[in-house]
Amino acid sequence: MSDLRDAGMNSKAWPFEEARRLLKRYEKAPPEKGFVLFETGYGPSGLPHIGTFGEVLRTTMIRRAFEVISDIPTRLICFSDDMDGMRKVPGNVPNQDRLREDLQRPLTAVYDPFETHESFGHHNNAMLRRFLDTFGFDYEFYSATEFYKSGQFDAVLKRAVEKYDDIMKVMLKSLRDERAQTYSIFLPIHPETGRVLYVPMKSVNKDDYTITFDDPDGREWTLPVTGGQVKLQWKPDFGARWAALDVDFEMYGKDHSTNTPIYDRICEILGGKKPEHFTYELFLDDKGQKISKSSGNGISIDEWLTYASTESLSYFMFQKPKTAKRLFFDVIPRAMDEYHQQLRAYPGQTPEQQVANPVFHIHNGDVPASDMVVPFSMLLNLASVAGAEEKEQLWGFIRRYAPDATPEANPQLDAAAGYAVRYYNDFVKPEKVYRAPTDVEREALLELKNKLTIFQSHELPVDGDALQQIIFDVGRDRFDPMRDWFKALYEVLLGASQGPRFGGFIALYGVAETVDLIEKGLAGELG
Repeated sequence: MSDLRDAGMNSKAWPFEEARRLLKRYEKAPPEKGFVLFETGYGPSGLPHIGTFGEVLRTTMIRRAFEVISDIPTRLICFSDDMDGMRKVPGNVPNQDRLREDLQRPLTAVYDPFETHESFGHHNNAMLRRFLDTFGFDYEFYSATEFYKSGQFDAVLKRAVEKYDDIMKVMLKSLRDERAQTYSIFLPIHPETGRVLYVPMKSVNKDDYTITFDDPDGREWTLPVTGGQVKLQWKPDFGARWAALDVDFEMYGKDHSTNTPIYDRICEILGGKKPEHFTYELFLDDKGQKISKSSGNGISIDEWLTYASTESLSYFMFQKPKTAKRLFFDVIPRAMDEYHQQLRAYPGQTPEQQVANPVFHIHNGDVPASDMVVPFSMLLNLASVAGAEEKEQLWGFIRRYAPDATPEANPQLDAAAGYAVRYYNDFVKPEKVYRAPTDVEREALLELKNKLTIFQSHELPVDGDALQQIIFDVGRDRFDPMRDWFKALYEVLLGASQGPRFGGFIALYGVAETVDLIEKGLAGELG
């Protein structure tokens, strides 16, 4: 453990860099509350998306890195801002007309369009927890509605009344003049309509911790700020939550970064210590647009898990969190293969190399072995040429290539075969476009066919490297650069612009089968 701790204290892996920064917060004395508190926030205005998962995963990776280098206990809170008013109806849910009746009501008071839970907020919270539980996260769930109504937030709300002018000064500096005229940090919940009101305050009363305001109909109301009858605007709420819970660390997307000084200052005004921050870049869909809960673009967690393992998604999330990345279906195969490459490398690495390996952070140091004797990209191409509808079709080829492999002994490979078939049928098959070979390519393909036939007749061991050398020998004098030769193989024989290491593919698919595939490609029978 001491070797691991030493490695973590010197590692350049981003979870350890953040963990060391957090540890400096308590270099003089441990936290009075007895633990370090990590928090992630979620706005349940729409169905949870994969970015929400990524935020919890990355926070967990920093938390686990902190536990490697420190003996201070930790906790993780996932906080749902479900008391926020529903400002618009999401475009990807049913019963939208009925939902419109509840606009501006707190999400936990909004009709559930799926009719499975007490409210839309409860439904989305349940979805979030199911997603997080799928990945085995260790977290505590906090609902803003319960936090406000139970009185847990009352002390901070009272301080917000006492420090109202100071907080307003911070906020007004960030607002346009027009909005500043009517802005208040407090949002009352209308006693009759139940809607969240964005109205100016007539008075903020320090003697009894109430606010007085006129509703949109001109009627005057006075409400206590405690007990869930009033909530804070979202920016003050951020800082107030940090102060109320004594949060030590929270990460959020780049779109929040300009507000960080506001959150920090409000936290300090309310008597708290600003937490450590980590700002990550946003995920983009296939068109380069930011993914959004309300529009439902990008990939959902369930969609990723239809085509790849949970670990491959975690691997994708680990990579370069401060770089904007396209999060669409075409990133899945690479994530699968790179994850297993890192698994295979891990046992032979030094402690310093291991703590920098993504799989250390994905598996919290308890890293399994990979049983993927066939890469995922190879399985995809095998599914393509075999026209596979079920994973059992792939196992016939796999057993010949790796006789000791079985679905029971190689559960990762068995699952990957199922993923590959689904991915091929949903994404590869509809896009396959074969082309006829050029004269030079036809000549090369004929020679490759003849050499493979000779190879087979000599009953030589089917070795991917030996087959790759045959392919090189055929293409060396005909193609410059050589990648044009491999591109031709993929486009003529596989109907794709890129593909696997072709020698390994032949070893998996079969020499005789590849000879037959070349004959069909030359005859124009594959399209």
